[in-house]
Amino acid sequence: MLWTPNFRRYFIARVVSVFGDAMLVVAAALAVGQAYGSTGVGFVLAAWMVPFLGCILFGGVFADRIGARPLMLGADLVRLVAQGTVAVAFFAGTPSMWLLLVCSATSGAAAAMFQPGVNGIVPLVADDPHRANATLKVAQSVAQLLGPASAGLVFGFLGAGPVYAADAASFAVSAACLAGLRLSRMPANGAGSSPLRDLAAGWHEFRSRTWIWSVILVWVVYGVLLFGPLIPLGAVLVSQRLGAPAYGWTESGLGVGAVAGGLLAARVRPGRPLAAGAVAMFGYGLLPLAIALHAPLVPLLCAAVVNGAAWAFWSVMWQTSVQTHVPAEMLNRITSYEVFGSDGSLPIGQALAGPVAAVVGAETVLGASAGVSALGCLALLLIPAVRGLRRAAPTQSLLNQTQTSGL
Repeated sequence: MLWTPNFRRYFIARVVSVFGDAMLVVAAALAVGQAYGSTGVGFVLAAWMVPFLGCILFGGVFADRIGARPLMLGADLVRLVAQGTVAVAFFAGTPSMWLLLVCSATSGAAAAMFQPGVNGIVPLVADDPHRANATLKVAQSVAQLLGPASAGLVFGFLGAGPVYAADAASFAVSAACLAGLRLSRMPANGAGSSPLRDLAAGWHEFRSRTWIWSVILVWVVYGVLLFGPLIPLGAVLVSQRLGAPAYGWTESGLGVGAVAGGLLAARVRPGRPLAAGAVAMFGYGLLPLAIALHAPLVPLLCAAVVNGAAWAFWSVMWQTSVQTHVPAEMLNRITSYEVFGSDGSLPIGQALAGPVAAVVGAETVLGASAGVSALGCLALLLIPAVRGLRRAAPTQSLLNQTQTSGL
């Protein structure tokens, strides 16, 4: 049974937290941009990303040493204080740039402590990780779809303070739900070891699994050549050609596709999940291709729906594979390496997109991105360790092994 009290609490924690994060992006763009311009927005976002990438590997180490739930709970409380401080500052007037930078950096470091446990805690609250991941993906896609729109409305009518207050409240709800989880006490994995040794052990486990590091290597390339350029260049090209509302509809198409992809993943359990996910990911490149070819609005929206569906389907296949094939005592550390590799190259792609587009043209860059997308999927299917990875045989789940005893 999926909807146990533990899973319901975790489900609410994740959906509310994702909704708050989706609001925060718009809040930073609107509120900070209004006060300090686009340069200020860039500084604030960078102040979040740099500590996040710098701390994410140790987030995995600490999650494996003390447990994912306590670390996630502490991270939520830290972000509650940081975002609450910014909210109070906006209610009082215009916060100083140094305050925004400090609170953003604090939130980024806390997010690094939170993120590894997102993957590791699912097998502890659900006896069917595949179905749990699909259900979470659908709900989170809806939250990501509604969050920016809600933030825009709140900002337009009430200003920046209430947006940041709502974001802080989302962390309070998440913390309350995580505090309510009833999990048995797991043995400490770091006894007799140092964090650096644990980090090295996690790297050894990560490197020893070809199917994991080869996927992340492809994602590193994607970050620079596909994911990075798509958002900044796509937003400019679509808005200039079809108007700003068209780009908003495109983003909505991504959300609709993600919901559809999550629902499909909930019903389909392929014997080779990563191979099936790689085939689905061929649809991801349709969006940059449609933008590059100046597709009319309807084909553009169709491409966005396929893009979102492909990403959601792959995400469920990937997360379930990691959760069911990696030993529980290493899951958080390997997740941290995964996140570091996947997200670390994204700022590079975003930073290079504009200068390269100025030389060769934005359409050329996105056309090349579509080609890279297809080549990456082909590479995944040609790697035996990825193509041949089979769905884990049903075994006693971590949930059943660690039934409620009140951590």
